[in-house]
Amino acid sequence: MEPKRLDKCPLHGAGARPDYLVGRRLERVLASWHLYSTVPLTGPLDLWLIDSEEAATHVTPGSDWCLIVETSAPSEGYEMAESGRVEVAPIHSEAPFADHLGETILGVHNEADPDTGRRALELTFEAGRVRCETWSGDLRLSSK
Repeated sequence: MEPKRLDKCPLHGAGARPDYLVGRRLERVLASWHLYSTVPLTGPLDLWLIDSEEAATHVTPGSDWCLIVETSAPSEGYEMAESGRVEVAPIHSEAPFADHLGETILGVHNEADPDTGRRALELTFEAGRVRCETWSGDLRLSSK
């Protein structure tokens, strides 16, 4: 019998094992934002980490509050009529990943729940760490 992966979401599957990022340089970070007028309503909806191998790692909360980590190309923005729009753009200078652009990823760490799968992903850089986690269905970013 194969052991159960703790970071495997019962609804979305295991996704990518992000340890392939170790040793790669973070070149760009794109994020999707829900905008109403010109003001973001929340933090980013999704992130795409573009590394030195041009791989795009997508990080987003799942519908069951797991944290999905997969390899996929960034999506396009779209209009939602009177509800605003979703815009995909490079991160702003105040986002936690901005301080680590051009740095090599030294380590990755998953936190998981046996029932819901991956809950957090932490990336370690020489100058600090960035944590991506799902909280109440939202993507939360923080740095240490």
